[in-house]
Amino acid sequence: MSSSGQHTRFAPDRGLTGRMVATMFVIGLLYVGFTGLLIVLLRGAWPLIVLISGGLFVAQFWFSDKITERAMGARPVTEEEYPQLHGTIDRLCALADMPKPRVAVADNDMPNAFATGRNPQNAVVCVTTGLLRRLEPEELEGVLAHELSHVAHRDVAVMTIAGFLGVLAGAMTRIAMYGGFMGGGRNNNDQNAAIAALIIPLVSIVVYAISFLLTRLLSRYRELAADRAAAQLTGRPSALASALTKVTGQIAAIPSEDLRRSQPYNAFYFAPALSAKETAAQLFSTHPTLEKRLAQLAKISEQLGR
Repeated sequence: MSSSGQHTRFAPDRGLTGRMVATMFVIGLLYVGFTGLLIVLLRGAWPLIVLISGGLFVAQFWFSDKITERAMGARPVTEEEYPQLHGTIDRLCALADMPKPRVAVADNDMPNAFATGRNPQNAVVCVTTGLLRRLEPEELEGVLAHELSHVAHRDVAVMTIAGFLGVLAGAMTRIAMYGGFMGGGRNNNDQNAAIAALIIPLVSIVVYAISFLLTRLLSRYRELAADRAAAQLTGRPSALASALTKVTGQIAAIPSEDLRRSQPYNAFYFAPALSAKETAAQLFSTHPTLEKRLAQLAKISEQLGR
């Protein structure tokens, strides 16, 4: 079994790779420019700005898997606790020639799954108890193959970093606005402080808006890429289509309050935590429509049938 995780039997996706590189380049450029603007406008506080921005970024990258697991209520499980779950992941990892990630379960009735981690060696795949109760073994295999493809393609790490940079820009703005940096430095007169107070929030909004749009576009494409890779690896696109239909329908029946608590993590989930009405109305969804995903799987099924 491959130990590096550099090459797996999941079908490579040049479109996904290109989009990830472009997204990270643009968002990284935005963030560096935003940090530079803060340093120029708040000259007296530049060491603290560099320390905070660099420290938070490293912490988010290094501990992203632990942060996401805790936020979603995931707990590691052993083979003795969940033998079928571990067995399915073992088979898929052997088939894909990739390292086995940590396996976790979240005690949540919403049927869903997610993967997170900065690389294949530090990844975790988590399913909810609601998903385990509702899916047949071949459907569960399709969902797990979908999540493992996220790990193999490393788009989990890209989404984590890309999403965090926009949030971090907002955090840096709040620190600058309310941390006493606007007018307390010797090098800042009242006019400079007023300019900074106007420019920094505006630039922060632009940075966040661009990062938001780019991550939504990337997220929708990566879900289609994961569906394709999973269907091709397992050779059973119909099982994944069945799981998608079942999960989406069951999620729509979950109480709205429970769905709202899960929505901040939609970009990580197998299917978005949205009601049917919200899914249809959401312009900037993290996932493509169910119809588009099913149409792609039907096309793959036709191709495999030939």
